[in-house]
Order: sequence, then structure tokens, then C-alpha cells
Amino acid sequence: MSSKADKLGVSASFARAQPVGVSSRRAAIAEATGAPTSGVVPPSEVPIEALAHNPFNLREDLTDLDELAQSLAVRGQLQPLAVATRMAFMEAHPGATDGLGRAPYVVIDGNRRLAAAQLAGLKTMHIHVNDALSASAADILESALIANVHRVDVAPMDQARALQELVDVHGSQAQVAKRIGKTPAWVSQRLTLLNLTPELQDKVETGELKVEPARRIGRLPQEEQAAAATESINAVSPPRQRTRPAPPTVNAVNAPAPSPTPNPRITISAQSPETIADALTAHLTPDDLKAVTELLMQRI
Repeated sequence: MSSKADKLGVSASFARAQPVGVSSRRAAIAEATGAPTSGVVPPSEVPIEALAHNPFNLREDLTDLDELAQSLAVRGQLQPLAVATRMAFMEAHPGATDGLGRAPYVVIDGNRRLAAAQLAGLKTMHIHVNDALSASAADILESALIANVHRVDVAPMDQARALQELVDVHGSQAQVAKRIGKTPAWVSQRLTLLNLTPELQDKVETGELKVEPARRIGRLPQEEQAAAATESINAVSPPRQRTRPAPPTVNAVNAPAPSPTPNPRITISAQSPETIADALTAHLTPDDLKAVTELLMQRI
């Protein structure tokens, strides 16, 4: 019996469906559902009730749908949903059919758009059928993550959990980084959120604890995390104060110009990455700290 890693080891491609023979399982499903196994050109548009949500969806909660629903109602659907046929999905996942109803297609990428379309009252949706997407639960997770990895609307904790599942399948952070087109440091940075205590993970999900300090805190021993998180949450960046030049006096006409004030320097004791991060956080404004972080990520 092949493992998930074996199934994925031949470089699962989500853009190309490879021609395969009809398996005995698929033939049985076809007989039970009345769906043909081959020779039928898949549709490009189907009624919305023909679509079921993906049980392995990356996003645990489909939130903030109102704005997307309004856009779909006004502008229509600009990008087709990536779907697999119900038959292919059932063949790969015989025990994961809860919630599918009688829909003939399962949405692999585009579940949030489907939920928004249902909210907007759309009657039909454009689709792209690719049964290769349903090869395994790990394939579906990987496909969804790759599709969403550059989007800002994926919750950080959901992204971290999905990355960890991929690490479990592929065996290392380096392999996952290669498959999703990111650096190992990028993957490692996001996985640090899973080292947080459950209470702090909840604070990240609610936004009370910001993601950047949370990743730093995730590298600390758990017994030290609560104090560091409290300090981060309560930290208030002092406002920048503009220095105004003193008004000239009558006797200052022939006085020499004052020496320019030297730029302040930050002294860092490079004992560890944590001490460097603490020093920069203490001396830089949030905007400057973000700019430095982006520059460092470009050099990795």
C-alpha cells in the first residue's frame, strides 16, 4: 500500500491531467451514479448547485464574504473554479463524501468564491475540470496552498497548519519550500507559529497578537512566551518628534553654524538572532522595522 509521500513523489502536477485507464473502483462508481467514465467533454459552466465545497479546504473558516459577493454580483466571475468530478473524488477519497450531497463536481480551488457566489445569488459558475487535482488529500492540500500562498486573505495559522501537513508528507521543510516555490527560511518562519502555546495561537487568530512578533516569540521556550507576548501586545511605539530649529537671535548673525547632529547608532550585541531582533525592535519604528525585514528576506 503506497503512502501519501509515494503518491506525491512523482511530482504531482496540478495543471496537467494525465490519461489513465478506468479503474475497477471508478467503473463501480460510474455504475452506481450513472456518470460516464470517458468520452464526455467537460462543461465550462454549470449550475451552482452542481458544485460541492472541498472537504479538505485550506481555509477552516470562509469569512469576510460580503465584499467578494458584491464584486461577483456587479462584475461577474472573472476566474473559473478548479474542480474535480465527483466520481474522481470518490475514487480517491471513499470515506470523505460528507457534505458533497449529490453535486457532480467538487471545488478544489475556489471555495471562498463559491461561498460568495451562493451569498450573491448567482445561478451558474464557470469551472475548469481537472480530475488530477483529486489524487490524494495531500495533493488537494498542496494545490490549495500553492494557489493561495501569494494571497493575503489566508489566515496565518491556517497557512502554518497546511505547511506542517505538507512537511509531514514530503519529509522536510526544504522539500516543501521547493514544491511551493519558496525558500526554506520562508517556510521555517511561518512554521514557528505552531510552536506557540494554544492561548497565543488563539491571540494570533483574533489579531490581538501580531504575526511578526508572534513568529519571534514562537522561537522561545513556551514558559517564556506569555511574558514576551504580553510585552509585545502592550508595547506602544513612541511617536516621532519633529525638531524645529530655534529662531535666530539678533547676535547670531555672525555666529558660526551649529554642527549637524550625528545620526543615532544602534549598538547590537550579536549573541543570537533573538538579541538582534530585540535590539532592532527597540530602536526602530514599525515602518522602518518592516522595511528592514523585507530587505533581509530578499537576501535569503
